[in-house]
Amino acid sequence: ALSFMLENLAKPVILTGSQLPIGDLRTDAKENLITSIQMASLQIKGRPLIREVGLYFEYKLYRGNRTTKINTEHFEAFTSLNYPILAESGVNHSVNHNALYQPNSRKKLTVHKQLCSDVLLVKLFPGISEDILKLIFQLDTVKGYIIETFGSGNTMTKDWFINFLKATIKKGIPIINVTQCNGGSVAMGKYETSTRLKSIGVISGKDITTESALAKMMYMLGEKVSAKTFKTIFETSIRGEMA
Repeated sequence: ALSFMLENLAKPVILTGSQLPIGDLRTDAKENLITSIQMASLQIKGRPLIREVGLYFEYKLYRGNRTTKINTEHFEAFTSLNYPILAESGVNHSVNHNALYQPNSRKKLTVHKQLCSDVLLVKLFPGISEDILKLIFQLDTVKGYIIETFGSGNTMTKDWFINFLKATIKKGIPIINVTQCNGGSVAMGKYETSTRLKSIGVISGKDITTESALAKMMYMLGEKVSAKTFKTIFETSIRGEMA
């Protein structure tokens, strides 16, 4: 969310945490905290080297909007399957310069504070009920839907399901297609089970994470992006959140 809220960010914003409390003998908090400060302090020619929102955890710096949590118990709790790490900590810091986000240095920082949280995430599963989905897609307060689909963006092809989606889109409510898989990308039209989604105007989330898709939709709805341009903007990377 911070990556979308902080447009033209020209300095590091690095989040960190720990799996064990900082007072625990085996804590990972101290290393994570100290090294995240070091990462934020890296400079090149007097300017910050990291100029984006990042997440530092267990020796690795990730792009925040490309990261997802994969484990509740291991120290290596996060990963970024669709984008390389920004930097790695060892005896020395190893920075992947080609992966770093390059903001437009000519533009001033703009902070966007209006996020619309009237969005709904729908995780599809085999045998999902028509009656339940009918209720979900008829909710008056929802301004945008994200559907977690199978594989590369596939769903059931039953007419009632497609008609729910079509009627929702006709009302000017965007629907984003993201994959349930941790890695990989949505490719609507690759298989027959996603061809109709593409034809009715469902928006491709490409290789965006579910978390980032939610945050981006909240940001765009908060900015009151028009229905005519919503699809084009969402399918375009604006903070390095998708390929």
